[in-house]
Parts: sequence; C-alpha cells; structure tokens
Amino acid sequence: MTVAPEPPRRPAPGTRLSFRWRKWDGGVHWVHECVYLGSDRWGDWVGQRPGDRSVRPGRDVIAQHPNVSLIPPDGDWVLTMNAPPHRTRIYIDLAWDAGWQDGEPVGVDMDLDVVDHVGTGVYVDDRDEWEEHRVAYGYPLDVVERLEDVAVTLEARVRAHEAPFDDATAAHWFTRLAALAADARAASGAAADADDPDAAP
Repeated sequence: MTVAPEPPRRPAPGTRLSFRWRKWDGGVHWVHECVYLGSDRWGDWVGQRPGDRSVRPGRDVIAQHPNVSLIPPDGDWVLTMNAPPHRTRIYIDLAWDAGWQDGEPVGVDMDLDVVDHVGTGVYVDDRDEWEEHRVAYGYPLDVVERLEDVAVTLEARVRAHEAPFDDATAAHWFTRLAALAADARAASGAAADADDPDAAP
C-alpha cells in the first residue's frame, strides 16, 4: 500500500518571511520582507506592511502602502494587490516554479508582468525584457509558449475582475494583514510594559 506524502507545512499566520526571487540563470532578484497570512482555495497569501523592505541589486524600496500577494499552487505567477492610494491596483509577476522552499516562498522571475494601473488600465508589461532574456538566458520553447499563453489569459481575467483578481478577495486578506499588525503592536507594547519596572500593574 502506497502512502501519499503529507503536504508541506505552512508557517503560522503572522510569521515573518523573506520572499526570494531569482532570475533564470540563478542570479539574485527581488527579496521582499513579508508576513504569512494564510491560505484559501486560490493558494497561499503573504502581505507587506508599510515600512517593509523590498531589495534587489541596485534598488532598496520601503513599502508605503499595505499589499497582499497570492502564491497559487501551479507556480506560473504571483499576484500582488496594493491598497489605495497606490496607483497600481494589481501587479502579477509571471514566474517559473514559484512556491515554497525551506518554509519560505521562492520563485524564478520570468520578466512578463500583468498590470492594472489607475489611469493606464490593464496591460502586459516588460515584453522588451522578455524578448531580450528569452535569447540571453535560453528559455526553453515550451516555457516560452506556456507563459505567453498564461500572460494573455491573466490579462483577460484581470480585465473581467474575476476572483482572485477582484477587490472582495483582496479585502479579506487586507483585513487579516491589519489584524496581525495590530496583534504585533499589542504584543510589543505588552513586552515593553513587562520590561518597565515603573509600569502600572
């Protein structure tokens, strides 16, 4: 009798993580500070609070607004939804093998992005980088064909506001992110009071 392997364990909601991206050749790409939020039928969700960092060679960005990201099980893309007043509502990174390794999210950035920007609308971005890297990195033809199809499909789904690209799905995870942030502040305050001998009992 064959026993199916247990699915990999996920961290507890509220756990601090680093989401590590690399390029096809193994080169370092973005590393995002984030917190694990939980999972739903679409996959796993992580979030960034204002003040969290995203770094890559030559860039260091501090989040000004909350955002939540979905890591679906198929590994072809990662969705990020930004809270207003950020003008980029949706940013989807096309990916290869996005998932979990040693308890933290990882992925290979595949250049193409699907963007929903206030004032500009929905479009596929970075086609020039895609064309350059498919030659420079030697992307396999089956990978190229698959991800080009995924990009077109995602663009249509975002335009239609299908779940999980709708505001209602994101709203649940923004609420979870805010609640975890409040819990962290409360815990920090309680710890500070415990260390203060003059704190009221």
